[in-house]
Amino acid sequence: MTNTSTLGPVRATSRRDPNRVNPTSTYTALLASIRQEGLLQRSRVFYMSLLGTLVLALGGCIAGFILLGDSWFQLLIAAALGIVFTQFAFLGHEASHRQVFESGKANDRLGRILASGVAGLSYSWWMTKHTRHHGNPNQIGRDPDIDPDTVSFYDEDAAATRGWRAAIVRRQGYLFFPLLTLEGVNLHVHSISHIFGRGKVDRRWLEITLIVARLAAVVAAVFLVLPLGMAFAFLGVQLAVFGFYMGAAFAPNHIGMPVIPAGTKLDFLRKQVLTSRNIIGGTWATVLFGGLNHQVEHHLFPSMARPHLARARAMVREHCRVEGIDYTEQTVGRAYTNVIQYMNRVGLHARDPFNCPALGNLRRV
Repeated sequence: MTNTSTLGPVRATSRRDPNRVNPTSTYTALLASIRQEGLLQRSRVFYMSLLGTLVLALGGCIAGFILLGDSWFQLLIAAALGIVFTQFAFLGHEASHRQVFESGKANDRLGRILASGVAGLSYSWWMTKHTRHHGNPNQIGRDPDIDPDTVSFYDEDAAATRGWRAAIVRRQGYLFFPLLTLEGVNLHVHSISHIFGRGKVDRRWLEITLIVARLAAVVAAVFLVLPLGMAFAFLGVQLAVFGFYMGAAFAPNHIGMPVIPAGTKLDFLRKQVLTSRNIIGGTWATVLFGGLNHQVEHHLFPSMARPHLARARAMVREHCRVEGIDYTEQTVGRAYTNVIQYMNRVGLHARDPFNCPALGNLRRV
């Protein structure tokens, strides 16, 4: 994996080696092999079984909440709900990629119910943002996931930060996991801002109904059953676990992988592989990350069902070896270590108003 925050410029040339295989055709050949193996077929039984398991888990949390009543053990239920809501969000994400049903409408219907009605997130907002990300992962100006936010994902943005944000960015690697506990609130705020905003929202009133009804039901139940202080603690724990789990699941996918400068042209195969990282771990990792541990394969074949990703991995890895394309897969510990190191390295570019530029340069050296 590269130690720089961005890919170097890709030099274009009109002189092509006549013996060189067109990179587009190599992806086409890989796709044909994947399709021939039946790895693009849907796995409806798997997803219906998973959905049934999650519904039972949610029912168990609700039953536990009712039975425990006025007890601080309710915080365990809150943590469990944070995990269950995240798993529902994973399933909604897969529906948005047409992985569950053959019908696009059926996938959208399921995805919207799970995202908006269960997890409390705007399906329309997620689709808009996530589609752009898949089209141009880790490319400055085109991937919304690396747009300027509380933290910075590339050097130029970090260098442009000022004020309180610069103070956070300079320490963003160390603060990364604590900040993830606020991601749940951030996701809900973005969702609500989107559905009530002036921009185009697909099925706006349906999403408003689902999200408002879901939030009202959760808040009403918590404050009707629990004392005031315990109710706030319950919601705090649930949102913190939900945000941490969501953020921790998506963070290793691309953070610390090469960032593509604006205007750079890469073929589809290299663009997706070079910017993505897989997590090694087998079945447990697939369950824990909701299939996102096979990030390379997910980006190459977005509609591939979760049960087929592991088989596709061996084929993609061999294809990349033959083509001389870097294929990154790491243990979960190593991946998170690289994420933190990368975030700290980028954070060093943030200006410190109390330091002179010369001192800042020496510090970076």
